[in-house]
Amino acid sequence: MVELPPNRTLTRFPRGNPTSLPAILNIVMLVRPRKHWPGAALFLALSLFACRKEQQAVEGVAQKASLAERNAQAQATLRDTQRATLGAIPLPTKSLYLDVHDPSAWQNPFLTVEADKLDLRVSLADANTSSVGEGTMLRPEAARRQELQIHLSDLAEAITALPPEAWRYGRVVAVAEAPGASSADRPRIRRNVEASIQQLNDLGVVVEEWPSR
Repeated sequence: MVELPPNRTLTRFPRGNPTSLPAILNIVMLVRPRKHWPGAALFLALSLFACRKEQQAVEGVAQKASLAERNAQAQATLRDTQRATLGAIPLPTKSLYLDVHDPSAWQNPFLTVEADKLDLRVSLADANTSSVGEGTMLRPEAARRQELQIHLSDLAEAITALPPEAWRYGRVVAVAEAPGASSADRPRIRRNVEASIQQLNDLGVVVEEWPSR
């Protein structure tokens, strides 16, 4: 027989009471999971943050795709407008420039391609239709020539902006590599020549490449 200390009594659970022990177990089951609540809350927060980041990434991709589509449509509309503008210039008459072998004698737009820029030479027609004094100091041809330095990305805009009197041979442009360029710049110049020809052809402009003529 177990002897209890003074003033201590042994509490006995009634036999056959089905509610006493389960009630204690219920309390334990309710209290113990609380130890895991901070970790579960953190996991839930991280999951929500990851879902939000993924949603933002998807929305960003969709916005970029939409912007790219709008830019492509704008570029296509601009290119159609440029083609229509240049379409008003007649097709070239080759007999007008077939015998021109000196670049300085070329009266249509002349494009000299360099490694980092393009030089566009334009010869405007003489507003004076009389032959009196033509080519003299009173009416120098050089005074009607203009040279513009542009970037490759501005070529289409520059060509489209030329006045009709700059196209005396019709819709044709001479293209040549810059003379005297270093051998290190030649590959880059050649790439720019090919890109320039592609842009001009896309605009419906005929290209005469020099010095192959």
